[in-house]
Amino acid sequence: MVELSREDFEAAVDDALEAIPDELLDLVDNVVILVEEEPDGPDKDLLGLYDGIALTERGVYGFGELPDRIFIYRGPTLRMCETADEVRREVAITVVHEIAHHFGIDDDRLHELGWD
Repeated sequence: MVELSREDFEAAVDDALEAIPDELLDLVDNVVILVEEEPDGPDKDLLGLYDGIALTERGVYGFGELPDRIFIYRGPTLRMCETADEVRREVAITVVHEIAHHFGIDDDRLHELGWD
């Protein structure tokens, strides 16, 4: 387990977002990205979660709906990593993984693409 302040963890999330091409981020619609300490529910090893309706499944949308949410979980990420660099790599992978869900890409396809 690595120790990393919440501020440094949030900076890693910001860095991961900055690494995504603007052309792709411009397509992300009505999504908020949140850092949480721990996931709710039974899976305490969950690194991230997309909570929303994927773009591929939306009908008419954009008339006052609450934003979709992407959660990045600090506790599980810190527990699985041994260095700060490993945390930054894992956060980058998790951010891309959850944004992919926003675009309707499922876990099987992400695995095929090498985003485990």
